[in-house]
Amino acid sequence: MKTEKEKMLSGELYNALDEELSDERLHARLLTKELNDSREDEVQKRANILKDLIPNAGKGLWIQPPFYCDYGTNIYVGEKVFFNFNCVILDVMPVKIGSRTLFGPNVQIYTATHPLHFKERASGLESAKSINIGEDVWIGGSAVICPGVSIGDRSVIGAGSVVTRDIPSDVFAAGNPCKVIRELDNSA
Repeated sequence: MKTEKEKMLSGELYNALDEELSDERLHARLLTKELNDSREDEVQKRANILKDLIPNAGKGLWIQPPFYCDYGTNIYVGEKVFFNFNCVILDVMPVKIGSRTLFGPNVQIYTATHPLHFKERASGLESAKSINIGEDVWIGGSAVICPGVSIGDRSVIGAGSVVTRDIPSDVFAAGNPCKVIRELDNSA
C-alpha cells in the first residue's frame, strides 16, 4: 500500500493532512520564515538556509525574500537561477527549473490542484501535476504557472500572464490565458 507521500509524488489523489507530509511542510515553513527574516547582509546565512530548504539546487541560486514554498525538496534548480521578491512555489510534485532562468516579482508556480467534482473536492483529497521550465527562460512579474505546464528553453513569459498550457522554446508568450505572441531570434 502506498504512503500518502508516494501517492502525492505520483500524481494520485492524496491526503495533504497526512502526518509525514504535515511535518515536511512545517520544516519548509520554518526555513522560509528564517530566510524571510534574514537581513540583506547575511548572505552566507541565506545560502545555508537555501541548501537545507532546496537541496536540489545548482550553484548560484539567488532568492530575494520573501519567498514561500510547500516542501522545497521537490524543487530542482539549475545554476544561476534568480527569484525576485514574493515568489511562491507550491511544489507538491517536482518543479524543474533550468539554468540561468529568471523570475520577476510575485511569480506563482502551482503544481497543486484539486478535483473538479465537488464531492471529491469536499473529501479533502488533492493532487498535483509537475512543472518543467527550461534554461535561459525569463518569467515576467506576477505571472502564474499552472499545474502540468512546460515552458521551453529561452522563452519569455510576459508579466501578468497565466500559463495554462505548454509554451515552446524560443518564443515570447503573454496573456490570460498565455499564448505565443511571436518567435524569438535566439541564434546570436
